[in-house]
Amino acid sequence: MEPRKIFEHIVLFKIKSDAPTSAVDAMVSNLNGMNSIDPVLYLSASPLVRFRSLSSLTFTHMLHARYASEPDLMSYEDHPVHLSVIDNYVTPAVEDKMGVDWVSDLTGSITVPPGSAIRATLLKLKEGLGESVKNKVLGVMEGIRHEIPSIQQYTLGENFTLERGRGFSICSLAVFKGINELEAANWESEMVKVKEFLDDEMVLDCVVPLLA
Repeated sequence: MEPRKIFEHIVLFKIKSDAPTSAVDAMVSNLNGMNSIDPVLYLSASPLVRFRSLSSLTFTHMLHARYASEPDLMSYEDHPVHLSVIDNYVTPAVEDKMGVDWVSDLTGSITVPPGSAIRATLLKLKEGLGESVKNKVLGVMEGIRHEIPSIQQYTLGENFTLERGRGFSICSLAVFKGINELEAANWESEMVKVKEFLDDEMVLDCVVPLLA
């Protein structure tokens, strides 16, 4: 199958400590309901099963969506259904959120099968390192798809919405058959190669819900 270019979109949410369970469930349900919006090729939202960061940032939930173009992504963000979900379900339950977007070639299905495990990795480089270091980091991240054979699908790119992404500039997303395969992956043996260049690193694991 020939690779196709897609726009990856990830939003991270931190739930308020006093948010009722019913409000959190309603938020996740309505986020997943947005997969019916016309420009959306794929969308799922779920709690994180694992979160790791070099900084004090913390998040509890993740939305992952895919689009065919940047105009489609913008159309989704301006869609009245999306705006309604944010106003009525996200804002009341969430104390913090951030998002990243990148373009990548994708081989395989646009949709991610329910039950699959996803690992999103967001990197914030130290200031003043230059293009050569950035390219080295991108090269190491690109190599992950070859070093970890259990990865079924992998995308990598540079975040083009740096402001809402809080300076995280390199993003990758790996899809595994399930959580066992993700947990067995020797991820750190690759990431140690770029640690010296990082100001922050976020690693976010989740499982695609059955309703997606």
